[in-house]
Amino acid sequence: MLNQINGLHHVTSMAADAAVNNDFFTNTLGLRRVKKTVNFDEPSVYHLYYGDEVGSPGSVMTYFPFPHIARGRFGTGEVGTTVFSVPKGSLGFWAERLEAQGVTGVGRDESFGQQRLTFRGPDGDFFALVETEDDGRAAFVGNGIASAEGIRGFHSASLRLRDSGATEELLGFMGYQPVDTHEGIKRLAIPGGNGADFIDIETIPDLGRGQLGAGSVHHIAFSVKDRAAQLAVRNALLDTGYQVTPVIDRDYFWAIYFRTPGGVLFEIATDEPGFDRDEDTAHLGQALKLPTQHEHLRGRLEASLQPLA
Repeated sequence: MLNQINGLHHVTSMAADAAVNNDFFTNTLGLRRVKKTVNFDEPSVYHLYYGDEVGSPGSVMTYFPFPHIARGRFGTGEVGTTVFSVPKGSLGFWAERLEAQGVTGVGRDESFGQQRLTFRGPDGDFFALVETEDDGRAAFVGNGIASAEGIRGFHSASLRLRDSGATEELLGFMGYQPVDTHEGIKRLAIPGGNGADFIDIETIPDLGRGQLGAGSVHHIAFSVKDRAAQLAVRNALLDTGYQVTPVIDRDYFWAIYFRTPGGVLFEIATDEPGFDRDEDTAHLGQALKLPTQHEHLRGRLEASLQPLA
């Protein structure tokens, strides 16, 4: 069993409109845009990162906003609901705020003994806020959101699968341990993690496979401290028979990717070097930052990319 994984690092999804996406995560949810860059493989498209003050691992939601992309189709083989941690007693504030701003799908429920507020993102994304008492992470405060209500980072993410057995085995190999079951959903946790510690598995054998599009999660990333830890994880996965990419430099972390038995794309991302490698903390996410290989396109990209507030 591996012991290098610290919980979630980031979750990357698809969107149809960059400005709408930016407004939702910064103004509605009150997260900080910590990086404004482009898709490494398609530089005409933004890659936007939102999180806490410094973009701590376990707090960062990222998006590829492809203009006019079709809406994704809900199904199995994908991340279902991305859940953020908020302070105890704050769900009333959030319910009023989300409803006042026209957010759809707002509803209350209880999951694993915790109060939860569910809602949908601009592209139909599935999200929830869960009240937690023991999350010591600091929220990014602003846009009418105080520390008593602010999002601390991820709490968990759910995986929708037709058959969960092989994925549960994989997560166990990655260091996750089963902790509870609620209404058929299995919860696994990483001991001593970074706060974004839980993965929930929903088994829905009769549901068809999801289709990637706006509102879909492209991949989910797990945190390791550094490149040495990442290499150990990569070698162990290869030895177990997984097809793992070479290490890829993503400027703000190094990444490896592999497809899980249930169809979900997993990434292992390093906590180093962080989002302040090319911007000081006070100005994170303000300037357009380009990978070295795309710097020669700056003039064209600055003229063609949609302006963001």
